[in-house]
Amino acid sequence: MHERNLGALLRHQAERLGSRVALRYRRHGLYHDLTWQEYADRAAAGAAVLIQAGIQPGDRVGLWSENRLEWLLADMAILTAGAVNVPAHSTLSPKQVEVQFRHAEISWMFLASRSHYDQLRPLLSDLPLKGIVLFDGSAEGVLTWPAFLARGFTSLASQRGEIDRRLASVSREDLATIMYTSGTTGNPKGVMLTHGNLLSNAESMIEGSGVRPDSVILGWLPLSHIYARLVDHYLHLEAGCVLCLAESAETVLQNAAECHPTSISAVPRFYEKVLAAVGKDRLKYVFGKRLEWLNSGGAPLPPAIAKTYIDAGVLLLQGYGLTETSPVISFNRPNANRIGTVGQAVPGVEIRIAPDGEVLTRGPHVMKGYWKDPKATAETIRDGWLHTGDLGQLDADGYLTITGRKKDLIVLSNGKKVIPSEIENLLMAEPIIEQVVVFGEGKNHLTALIVPNLAKLRATLGQRGVEIADDEKLVQHPQAVAVVAERVNAALANVASWEKVHKFILLPRPFSQDAGELTVSLKLRRGVIYERYRDRLESLYTER
Repeated sequence: MHERNLGALLRHQAERLGSRVALRYRRHGLYHDLTWQEYADRAAAGAAVLIQAGIQPGDRVGLWSENRLEWLLADMAILTAGAVNVPAHSTLSPKQVEVQFRHAEISWMFLASRSHYDQLRPLLSDLPLKGIVLFDGSAEGVLTWPAFLARGFTSLASQRGEIDRRLASVSREDLATIMYTSGTTGNPKGVMLTHGNLLSNAESMIEGSGVRPDSVILGWLPLSHIYARLVDHYLHLEAGCVLCLAESAETVLQNAAECHPTSISAVPRFYEKVLAAVGKDRLKYVFGKRLEWLNSGGAPLPPAIAKTYIDAGVLLLQGYGLTETSPVISFNRPNANRIGTVGQAVPGVEIRIAPDGEVLTRGPHVMKGYWKDPKATAETIRDGWLHTGDLGQLDADGYLTITGRKKDLIVLSNGKKVIPSEIENLLMAEPIIEQVVVFGEGKNHLTALIVPNLAKLRATLGQRGVEIADDEKLVQHPQAVAVVAERVNAALANVASWEKVHKFILLPRPFSQDAGELTVSLKLRRGVIYERYRDRLESLYTER
């Protein structure tokens, strides 16, 4: 199918599939089903409220919530109204959400709970919001989710003509979402994805993934990330199959045993944890009897993990993409899998390797640009080719292997991305911290090497009755570590959970040019520093 927009796609599937199950979710211990017709009706009701309130095509709508049925319904209501969904990760701090919503100039807001409202509303009190909806709880002057839907069904008849007009007029070139990928502690970068970007990527995945109308997708990754939003949400929409929502990250295997999915998408860290928990021999049974394949993305999949799963009779396929590419660029297929690679380009997508080894891509999946940032857009998309910032190689059969990163961006094993310089700048704002280098590529949390201001550290310890003259002994003293830990936690109080530094090593001397740790312009030589302290850093991930 090649619908004009995502809202029209939902309507088409409702007309075609009607009473068949679209969504399955668990609440209060019981599973509930929502049919395709019910799905489309609720999306249309939500769109009616937005339209009645004055939301125009292209207006931005904020959405801050964990995964739940209402997330999907709100998304489709926004898109059916021709508006633009601006989803914030549920784990962000209120300040970070405020920065993104303010930057996007939202006109309406969907929030998970009264707690979310109480934290965020004071920060956005000056924005001319046309409405706020709470999925759970209530607050004065704010719509509850049941009241929002009830109002929508009441006004649906009067707004039906306008909904039809918008579904007919919104094109593939029109904006569907703005997704913020970084800038959580600095200037944000909002990736603008169109209906055509997302539809083309879902259509490409249908061609090679093996997802069919009788498939059951189990979704648990955050829908506020493009990975889950495409390969779970919009792929299910395109295929007309069932999407079963897991209750949480902790209940995925339990939900798999109950829903019997044909496919699950996850990050490498998830597959590592499952293997460690159940062992190779039980892998074939823990994901349910109907499982056909597993999808891995968001971070590099260790070849040994992929091989172990496949040897156990569980097909684990790795793909590759970026938020800026909607996201899938390449993917290993069930009938064409090469371990260690991220597969071949999906249909309609081109991949090229630049002379310096950078992976470039071109096609209908490439973003419209960065919201309010033409300079960054021009730097990233040149002559139609998007520069990924990753280094890679293409073999004779078109299989892509990612070999490294041009940028310093850290990708944790759970797929979360961290800009180390931003975290380091926050930490160095603490007077007691002189220098810091953050690490964590491929790991499940951040660690750091910290050079304290020895004079300030001694002064602080002196106030606590601790006197240590030797620098080496000073940085190893438990009280010194405790003092720095307090400052680290304070400095990172408002960053996302994955941006926090869990463990660190205190060093008695600063990084220097003489030691080869700094460039002439005093920039950190991260590779040199990491190699010098590799063993000590690695030990932080094995310590209890």
